[in-house]
Amino acid sequence: MSVLQDLKDNVAKVIIGKDETIELALVALVARGHILLEDVPGTGKTSLAKSLAKSVDGSFQRLQFTSDTLPGDVIGLEYFDMKESDFKTRTGPIFANVVLVDEINRAVPRTQSALLEVMEERTVTISGQTYALPNPFVVIATQNSLESAGTFPLPDAQLDRFLLTIRQGYPAREHELQMLRRFRANDPLLSLESVVTAEQVLQLQEQAQRVTIHEDVEGYLLDIIEETRKHELVEIGVSPRGSLAFMRAGQARAVLHGRDYCTPEDFRVLAGPVCAHRLTLTLEGEMKTTKNQVIMQVLDRVRVPVESVYEKL
Repeated sequence: MSVLQDLKDNVAKVIIGKDETIELALVALVARGHILLEDVPGTGKTSLAKSLAKSVDGSFQRLQFTSDTLPGDVIGLEYFDMKESDFKTRTGPIFANVVLVDEINRAVPRTQSALLEVMEERTVTISGQTYALPNPFVVIATQNSLESAGTFPLPDAQLDRFLLTIRQGYPAREHELQMLRRFRANDPLLSLESVVTAEQVLQLQEQAQRVTIHEDVEGYLLDIIEETRKHELVEIGVSPRGSLAFMRAGQARAVLHGRDYCTPEDFRVLAGPVCAHRLTLTLEGEMKTTKNQVIMQVLDRVRVPVESVYEKL
């Protein structure tokens, strides 16, 4: 679709040579999911989040998490107005279409837990009153995977609420050269303009929900999920919430590729980003392998549907 291509091209003005990374971010946006950007410092996590946010004509807020960030700093709080002698509610910066939570694992668990209701229910409860968040709504969180000092690991319940995890990695030499030349005079992020409206994003999300999945492809999806639960090096496999996220991500990728049906390839490509962060490895697994390697083993063990009847829907 031209709207999605415009969005992809716009983000690519800032994020150079990372087409797969940009596509994953768009998958999350179309699938109504949240994104966890995890990598070493300086690889463009915040730039990706900002460029995606600026490409959508909606409200944007950035939250810099630190060890002293409180839940009220995120969702808002009730306070007593001395002038009017009454209690009032002040909503927090979480009330935006796109929210960038920078260095999410620097906040204490109490503050991290403030995002649980936000990410799952898309509502905020302050002093017993529930408020709906804007629509569309997406949280883009960053964390530096190699830093341990001053950080608090995200709990499994928090990780499970992210649709997918994106790891950009270092750019290829030619792409880094393009980056040096493009950023030499000024930062292209400063001049980036929105190319899609919030209403267009909602239309794409509704279109993704109408994407069909043949029963053979559904079986392939479930085979992958079940294999993560049976793997000898996995203590806790992908949850039912993860199964739903896997399905929605596959539907969104189909839309990105101009299809109204899913293929096994959609789920092969998305298995790592969607499923890996949802696994809990055994002690032996932690010593022998990584979560992404486990997903690769799972894909090797699961039979891919050979019939292409799903293409005739």
